[in-house]
Amino acid sequence: MKPARTALSLVLALQLAACGGGGSSSAPPTGGGGGTPTPTPTTAACSLRAQQDFADQVLNEWYLFPDLLAAASPAAFSNLDDYLDARVAPARAANRDRFFTFSTSIAEENALINSGSSAGFGVRLSYDTANRRLFVVEAYEGAPGLAAGLDRGSEITAIGTTSANLQSVSSLFATTGTNGGAQAVANALGPSTAGTARVLRFTQPNGAVVEQNITKADFALTPLSSRYGALVLTDGARKIGYINLRTFIISDAANQLRTAFANFAAQGVRELIIDLRYNGGGLVSVADTFGDLMGSGRVGQVWSREVLRASKSAENETRLFRTEPNAIAPTKVAVITTGSSASASELITNSLIPYLGNNLALVGANSFGKPVGQFGFDLTACDLRVRAVAFQTVNANNQGEYYTGLASVVANTCRAGDDIARPLGDPREASIAAALDFLAGRACTPIAGNQDDAVSAAPGLTESQAARIGLDLPDRVPLQPRRPMPAQHELPGLY
Repeated sequence: MKPARTALSLVLALQLAACGGGGSSSAPPTGGGGGTPTPTPTTAACSLRAQQDFADQVLNEWYLFPDLLAAASPAAFSNLDDYLDARVAPARAANRDRFFTFSTSIAEENALINSGSSAGFGVRLSYDTANRRLFVVEAYEGAPGLAAGLDRGSEITAIGTTSANLQSVSSLFATTGTNGGAQAVANALGPSTAGTARVLRFTQPNGAVVEQNITKADFALTPLSSRYGALVLTDGARKIGYINLRTFIISDAANQLRTAFANFAAQGVRELIIDLRYNGGGLVSVADTFGDLMGSGRVGQVWSREVLRASKSAENETRLFRTEPNAIAPTKVAVITTGSSASASELITNSLIPYLGNNLALVGANSFGKPVGQFGFDLTACDLRVRAVAFQTVNANNQGEYYTGLASVVANTCRAGDDIARPLGDPREASIAAALDFLAGRACTPIAGNQDDAVSAAPGLTESQAARIGLDLPDRVPLQPRRPMPAQHELPGLY
């Protein structure tokens, strides 16, 4: 397998020339898409065993931790993801691959990257793990949920297909078995297909109870919200640039960041709050552009490095700061994270450490701890992409050992809550207020520096997965189905 690099989900993807065992791939389409792979696969070519054999080729040649692969009998598994889980179980036990290796649809993932579209209510949901209460933490503009009144702080209390068969969220959480608990709530919300309708009863932050029939529809996963994605906040006479980036997975995020930084540069902004509290990662090319926009005066210096296994060291790459017309040189930066902040989100913070030192802070809660990235290996005829951990990212100082979260490596940390009673972008919101305190030199309470806040809030990690690796749940986590769709891998809690 000879790689030709292109940016894809979470960090990078490899578009491969023909591989043994019938594997091949082509570049992602330039427009949105989906549809049936061509040629239509034969049963034998796309049998589970054929997919398992392809996955074995990928892991045996490219997996970052070859000494942490287990032998597994293909016949013992009824689906590819369970087989992949078994093969990488030693790496998971060593806290190196917490369900980062998985399979997905080429067509669905390419459509997400290229068009930034998804189908659903257009809200992100999290739940209170102690009291089993379901909240909206974010709502997308132009989507059915926001139009029906769902927004940050709304609590969904009942779900049904009609008003007559509403089930309380608490009763759904109370169910047991494979499809019980959080999975029961996810199932009740229905498939992520346009036209799916559900009746939702929800309570607004002001106490008003609303019951609405809401039909899922296609909507744009806009990386920067038109309401709060890029703002200039004031703290006394100082102007603070606030960026809330929802995801790195959509390629147009780079251009939206350029527009935001053009405004920051025009207003003389030199201090930043980067809000990545729900950002599960995405395209490394977007993370690189983000770095360039903070790299005025650093062009040609090291932004980050990608380090592969020893047998693939010829594929290691160093990314240098590049020229961006509206780049600024921030003097102080506060990055807001939670346990849902992973991968490319953490790359940004780690890459700033050598340049900002004590003028950098992690605010909110500890990040997830994912200093590794996947390549995407395509079995094109079967619409199969195997995402396999294949490299580690390190900064200019070759630092990248933050498997327990960034709080262990960032010089300053400030603990703060995720205050869903206030809008994102509001200076009074708990994490934003703590970020402003750091930037102004005011005191704050440090984050513990362990993984307590990060454990299962990471993208794609469900309650059962957390239990399998011996982790406890934090107070509130995204609602994730057992097998997340591509958009939910990158935007945990999206429905």
